[in-house]
Amino acid sequence: MNDIDVYPKPIQQYGALCFRNTPKGPKVLLITTRETRRWMIPKGWPISGLKPRKVAEREAWEEAGVIGRAKKKPFGEFFYDKLMQDGSGARPVVAVFLLEVRRNRKRFPEMAERDSVWLTPMEAARRVDEPELERLLLKFGRMFKRAGRLL
Repeated sequence: MNDIDVYPKPIQQYGALCFRNTPKGPKVLLITTRETRRWMIPKGWPISGLKPRKVAEREAWEEAGVIGRAKKKPFGEFFYDKLMQDGSGARPVVAVFLLEVRRNRKRFPEMAERDSVWLTPMEAARRVDEPELERLLLKFGRMFKRAGRLL
């Protein structure tokens, strides 16, 4: 068996690294996945007619109930392993957009299917299983520290 059999060609997704400022510094939002209950950021498949950053904004709303504006350019990307409904494996690559949260709604489409938590970037990095997402969360924390404010 070669690597192609183990890791199929990556498929694209778009995600939102949702953040807000607090008196104690920045907080980032993690949500649980529906099937495995792992901690993750809101993410989803491309949507016809929507720009990637708009997909990230929509996923943040549907999966976490947050509303904000995503930056135009991706902050980074990460891969993860996913079991598809047909039983096959996939390895999506998620382009991650920074999204400053302006509003947080109590009622949203997937509210009964997920848990969410606001954490410091370092705490969030410890909770996720994907090493590349962990690195992005730590990178965000370092950038904020250098800038002294939200981006």
